[in-house]
Amino acid sequence: MTGSLHDHLELVRAPAVLSVVGDTLAGAAAAGQALTPRRALLPLASACLYAGGMALNDYADRHLDAVERPERPIPSGRISEGRALRVAVGLTAAGVGLAAAGGGPRALAVAVPLAASVWTYDTVAKEHAVGPVVMAACRGLDVLLGAGVGHLRAALPAAAGMAVHTAGVTFVSRGEVHGTTSSLAAGVAAATAVGGAVVGVGALRRGRSAGDGPGRATRVATAVAGVAAAGAYLVTALPRQVDAAITPSAGNAFAATKAGIRAMLPLQAAWAARGGSLASVGVLAGVEVAGRLLRRAGRGRAEMSET
Repeated sequence: MTGSLHDHLELVRAPAVLSVVGDTLAGAAAAGQALTPRRALLPLASACLYAGGMALNDYADRHLDAVERPERPIPSGRISEGRALRVAVGLTAAGVGLAAAGGGPRALAVAVPLAASVWTYDTVAKEHAVGPVVMAACRGLDVLLGAGVGHLRAALPAAAGMAVHTAGVTFVSRGEVHGTTSSLAAGVAAATAVGGAVVGVGALRRGRSAGDGPGRATRVATAVAGVAAAGAYLVTALPRQVDAAITPSAGNAFAATKAGIRAMLPLQAAWAARGGSLASVGVLAGVEVAGRLLRRAGRGRAEMSET
């Protein structure tokens, strides 16, 4: 059984793939790397590595999902175990190849440990205490992929910001079935508030230091966009995390996890703006619109299937 296209898209969490395309844009902006057609392959590399990781996740969790999430593609019988593993391998290889094509040896040197970290998380670390740390490392490396070896230091703040947010989302996601704890959710909410403030203030300072020379208007517009993106990040993630802190139920943990994933894009946009790339902010705004349309279309199909 090979499964339909819809089954495969469900296997790799297609809508959630959009949450990683801004990592390399934020890293490139921090490192002063221009957004060129060739380097546009790097977000595609991130997307392939993420999608491959999702397929591997379902392969690794197939026995647990048979009990807790029997509707997923593998336990429901829509996609075979072997097929899921082949998808994971193929997408991982494609991601590494696209990274090499888009950023050369400098990007390949980051893509290989990134791919290894993704596989380590899904096959070894996920169920252990170190799991969220490994997942955070995956996200941080994905940001550094946009900078490339030789420019990593400049991109470290953006990588750290995305890694901290990812760790928080991963910690909360562990409570999707049995609930989380108030202290954990409150800690994640506090980290979100601090992270949003840090990147927003950084973007604002960039605008204030624009001076009166050429390009001042663009720099100011980029700073304004960064502050707005930081605000959107806080508005998207923080309320659900606070809800989970007040009532740490499985439903609230699930809602906080979904909100945290959706908040990735505005956070990436804020870091890209802090790095001075208005073009990257514009690209991510388009991705955000596309994501909203996809989610709306998905809800529409679900409603039609119920009638």
